[in-house]
Amino acid sequence: MIGRLDELNQLERFYNSSKFEFLTMYGRRRIGKTTILREFAGRHKALFFSAQEKNDSLNLLDFSKMVQTFFEGSFISSFQNWEAAFEYITGKISDKKLVLIIDEFPFLAEPNPSIKSILQHTIDHVWKGKNIFLILCGSSVSFMLNDVMGYKSPLYGRITGNMEVKPFDYLESAEFFPNYSKTEKAIAYGILGGVPRYLEAFSADISLEENIKNNLLMEGAFLNDEPQTLLRIELREPSVYNSILEAISNGCNKVCEIADRIHEEKSKCSKYMLTLQTLRLIEKCVPCTEPETSKKGIYEITDNYYKFWYRFLFTNQNYYSMLGLELSCEEILENVNDYMGPVFEKICEQYLIRVARAKKLPFIPYKMGKWWGNNPLIKAQDDVDILAFDKTGKKVLLCECKFRNKPMPIEEYDYLVMDAEMFKNAEEKYLMFFSKSGFAESVKERAARENAVLLTIEDLY
Repeated sequence: MIGRLDELNQLERFYNSSKFEFLTMYGRRRIGKTTILREFAGRHKALFFSAQEKNDSLNLLDFSKMVQTFFEGSFISSFQNWEAAFEYITGKISDKKLVLIIDEFPFLAEPNPSIKSILQHTIDHVWKGKNIFLILCGSSVSFMLNDVMGYKSPLYGRITGNMEVKPFDYLESAEFFPNYSKTEKAIAYGILGGVPRYLEAFSADISLEENIKNNLLMEGAFLNDEPQTLLRIELREPSVYNSILEAISNGCNKVCEIADRIHEEKSKCSKYMLTLQTLRLIEKCVPCTEPETSKKGIYEITDNYYKFWYRFLFTNQNYYSMLGLELSCEEILENVNDYMGPVFEKICEQYLIRVARAKKLPFIPYKMGKWWGNNPLIKAQDDVDILAFDKTGKKVLLCECKFRNKPMPIEEYDYLVMDAEMFKNAEEKYLMFFSKSGFAESVKERAARENAVLLTIEDLY
């Protein structure tokens, strides 16, 4: 299994506890939650139940079969109710910790909301003093946050830990493609993001071009219509959400701009966008120096594959169908550098996070991200690809990131030096440049004189 060591280590810490533990695990679909849980369950005495979209009696029947087969070696009969099922498990608890994993818990709790109260009563009156590790997992992030972990939930206050399973970063994602060049690894991440199921859909044994043709563009391929499939599963009005995501992918990043483009009321649009945030498909970003409540916030698609799909495939499917696989792939790759610009900035930011954790930056960033706004020195709008500062605000790091087919020219260096002048209160200023294709000699010479850091894509991997 690639990655997920932190998640598995966290599960082991709960397992090694001498008391009752109750963990909630959640994360968007395809993110690899079940894979983590199966890996963990294989290491211990674990009851592993995957709920399905069935009625309550059929889920109870499946649960009964799993539990009885685990303890008795065969299925006898369905438990009369969930209370009886949990009572039976209680009778099997010994000195050795028992793990009970219920995967896709929302499929259990939606047809039978009372199961949360039944679990709450069992925990409070029996399991709290027993050596058991309960894990409830779900792909419906909103359900897990509100109906399981929320303060109105019967289970509120019983949970001893929670885990949101997040996408891989660029470096973990690269492990899926050991034979690709560094640039190809970056582009693969730009297309697929860090979702394991999407990464697995590409074959490491064929070229990036062949993967794009076979697994993205070819009709019937898993990834060809995946965003649509997921929206239909998760949402009641996929057409509105489609429109919002398409608008964001084409540069409309404020609520008013999105509402105007899709011809919906601003208030209605905001509600839909909140749902997309809960699904971890979009996020609100503010300039690095601004509070989260800033009115300067803009919206971005967080999932790279959705970003790519709405940029290239959503509005071009009929066109690509007529163009054919070869020419469609060529056209995408001709425009991939422009698409990769913002993605490369995120890759560089992830690199800085890794370096900071290794204590290899001049300081530990208190806040880091993109900055945009008015530059009083040039009296115009300006931006910095990555800005980081320490807790005191006295140390500042400014970064320029370029995903181009030519070396970074000296002009880009000059621009960042000028941007650094905006931060008058900073006592220490550090400059860092990231470039896919290296640097002009003039940049190398000046960076050497001024102690600026130059990094190519090779350095990131």
